[in-house]
Amino acid sequence: MGIALWVPWKDTTMIEFAHRCLRRLLACIPRFLVCAFLTLPMVLGPAAAGPTAMLVKVVHNDRGGVVGARAQEIAGIQMRQQRVEIRGRVCLSTCTMFLGAGDVCVSPNTKFGFHGPSYYGRPLKPAQFEYWSQVIASYYPAGLKNWYLAEGRYRSKGYYTMSGAQLISMGIPQC
Repeated sequence: MGIALWVPWKDTTMIEFAHRCLRRLLACIPRFLVCAFLTLPMVLGPAAAGPTAMLVKVVHNDRGGVVGARAQEIAGIQMRQQRVEIRGRVCLSTCTMFLGAGDVCVSPNTKFGFHGPSYYGRPLKPAQFEYWSQVIASYYPAGLKNWYLAEGRYRSKGYYTMSGAQLISMGIPQC
């Protein structure tokens, strides 16, 4: 019988039937591509849209936390090449570690509070104190790091405070 078979449910040949199916399939492709293009950023997240679409992390009134957890958060920021803007009234304790996140800027009006490492306010053993002091200091630019290791880490009650303007004068970019 050959290729041009008769299809009993239609008064047409197999070739005509195949052409009609192909035309319907091809008509769906543009709609599929539009849908895929519009949903891809939602599926893959901000990184799918390129570096210009990356979100900015704006830090407002952060009072600190656990050093290890903050270090992990900063590692994620660095991996995503995210910008950090410290703009709140205060940035205390481990919040100051954001200064080493990479692309960072500070507001001149933000007050930064520095103190030494502790275990929820209790003193650490000397080896632990030294270790965690070095971890914290590793997130600071050279001048601030030197000050922190010489003086800042020895404050156990309250904070040594610096303004964003002081940090800007030390070379940290202004937002």
